[in-house]
Amino acid sequence: MTVDAVVLAEASVWILDLDGVLWLAGEPIGDVAAAVSALHDRGKRVVFATNNSSPTTAQLVRRLQRVGIEADPRDLATSARVAASMLEPGQRVHMLAEGGVREALEDRGIDIDGSGPRDAAVVGWSREFDFDTLTAISSVARETGRLIATNGDPTHPTPDGLMPGSGALLAAIATASGVTPEVAGKPHQPMVDYIRTLALGDGVSAVMVGDQPGTDGLLAERLGIPFALVDSGVTAPGAVVDECSVHHRAPDLVTLVAAALA
Repeated sequence: MTVDAVVLAEASVWILDLDGVLWLAGEPIGDVAAAVSALHDRGKRVVFATNNSSPTTAQLVRRLQRVGIEADPRDLATSARVAASMLEPGQRVHMLAEGGVREALEDRGIDIDGSGPRDAAVVGWSREFDFDTLTAISSVARETGRLIATNGDPTHPTPDGLMPGSGALLAAIATASGVTPEVAGKPHQPMVDYIRTLALGDGVSAVMVGDQPGTDGLLAERLGIPFALVDSGVTAPGAVVDECSVHHRAPDLVTLVAAALA
């Protein structure tokens, strides 16, 4: 599958996944800083879209800075922010997630630690997952009938291979509670709507770059934009893709950008 450099070159907005595209566990995948800088030099807007709900906004900006990329927080689309947008200020929730979700909920005016009846259970990736936390959050989901999840990714890419992702935790909670989850992140409708509002106005041309056809690729399809698949994360080189239409394929982001801007 060859890269259609003309379509890529004409896109005014590049939406980039993070894990598996820019880095693996924080380690950059090649000279991604130069690739993003080259896009900016050509007048492209770069938006970073991630299902990783753990880092806060400041932590995410610092992670980008550590690999040489300066990012405006307004160019971040995170599943934590999208999940928080699905609740109303003043509501109470039981949360099983890390700092990024807590920050997003607090910014939205959601009560996390207060007492009283809950309106929903909210789940993201967490290192604190065990039988007791599963019991507590599934009970709230069952009682309220509402289970909001940052994402359904079953795995998370690292330099040492795949580790369980938020979707693995969510599967246990959904099974234990019997509640169908409302999923915020890629490729689900809340993230589609969020990115449309954030970056895709009338007449804006864009491309989605990701390593997971089932999330990044389907997001691109639902946004109505081309999908460029990179083989540097979850999807292995040469693997057959059935989940979505792949318009472009490259080993990594650096190669993709070089082809687009040559």
